[in-house]
Amino acid sequence: MPRRRSPGPAAGYTHRTHVIVNVNQEFRGRLTTGQRVADAVARIVGGWPFIICQSVLILAWVVANGFLFYQAAANPGYFKAWDPYPFILLNLVLSFQAAYTGPIVMMSQNRQAEKDRLMAEQDYQVNVTAEEEIKVIMEHLVHQDELILELMARLDKLTQAPDSEE
Repeated sequence: MPRRRSPGPAAGYTHRTHVIVNVNQEFRGRLTTGQRVADAVARIVGGWPFIICQSVLILAWVVANGFLFYQAAANPGYFKAWDPYPFILLNLVLSFQAAYTGPIVMMSQNRQAEKDRLMAEQDYQVNVTAEEEIKVIMEHLVHQDELILELMARLDKLTQAPDSEE
């Protein structure tokens, strides 16, 4: 009578359900209005269109004030420059801009770092689950290999038995 074999290591395995969530949606749903504004400002300030526009405005400021300064020097009745060289008002405006955009960009970066940590944690959980499942699958394959080898040995015995009787 043939021996009854165990179904193998995978028979007792129960899939550990890890709820996979979209970290981007979860994170976006928790943002306050201030955080959304900070992210929008960081997105705008951190792009080439902003750099190009700001460069054009600074160049226009310098050229206009330089032109008006020299025109006023040549013609005393001409409109005077509102910010002559060394452009102290421009320096003040740019300092204010830097004073506000710096912390806003840092807030946005901190939030992105928090989101990256959440994504890394989720990736870790998925990897742990995948490793457990791969281990069970490999054990099951080894078990199946053993069963196949046993079946092949039995087949060899069955095919050799008639040959030895002749």
